[in-house]
Amino acid sequence: MTRRWTTFALLLPAALLVGLLFVYPILGVLKLTIHDGTSFTIAPLQQLYTSQLAIVVLQRTFLLAASVTAICVLLGYPAAYFMSGLSSRWRAFVTYLILLPFWISILIRTYTWIILLGREGIVNNGLMWLGLIDEPLQILYTNLAVHIGMVQILLPIVILTCLASMLDVERDLVKAARSLGATPRQAFWKVFFPLSVSGAATGGIICFILSLGFYVTPALLGGRRNSIISNLIDIQVHKTLNWSFAAVLATALLVVTFVCLLGYWALTRNRTAFATAGLAR
Repeated sequence: MTRRWTTFALLLPAALLVGLLFVYPILGVLKLTIHDGTSFTIAPLQQLYTSQLAIVVLQRTFLLAASVTAICVLLGYPAAYFMSGLSSRWRAFVTYLILLPFWISILIRTYTWIILLGREGIVNNGLMWLGLIDEPLQILYTNLAVHIGMVQILLPIVILTCLASMLDVERDLVKAARSLGATPRQAFWKVFFPLSVSGAATGGIICFILSLGFYVTPALLGGRRNSIISNLIDIQVHKTLNWSFAAVLATALLVVTFVCLLGYWALTRNRTAFATAGLAR
């Protein structure tokens, strides 16, 4: 009983903090989706299904998050694999370089991309100097610019997540597979990859969830034509003052995030069985 009360006393401050700063605001947002302040209503939910703008923005948000996640995983996994083979000293140095951008505000990094990708920016000037183009390209305020900015911000998270999983893999297993006649490619795909794929899945789900809620980068690099759900929520709150519809959009985003977490849990809860199946193949 003493141990239980001690545990309860230690968890109580954190539970109160989460309840006040996280649970209570979420309950308030959920209330706005079905209550207009005087009575219960489903008008905001109907507006979500009937608004063509909301549907287009939701589709654009999910496609953007999925594509950014795919790019980050495809780039981050090989980089993490390279880092896992380095000595501890060089790995620490490379990790420091990867973490260096986090010392700079996302807003400043996004403004830097505006300078680089503008019509008179370094990218266009460099392409024209090389003779690859005759006139500046419209890179800024496009979907490509949004992808570049978001990948640059989220890629370090995926790399470090994959690296943490790879460092837990016993390299002796790979050596054992090689000694039994497996080629380097077979040893990687049948031994190392199944044991490290959970790190890629973790990095992917974190990247996807963060991409769904991005605001600054799409707003500055994409312009109005590439707005996503967070930009639409901001418009509903500060310009149209339609708080109920903004709450519905936020709830939809919350539901999608919860479904993604459930899917991730279902895929990774049997990590040992999955890895064993990969070794058996």
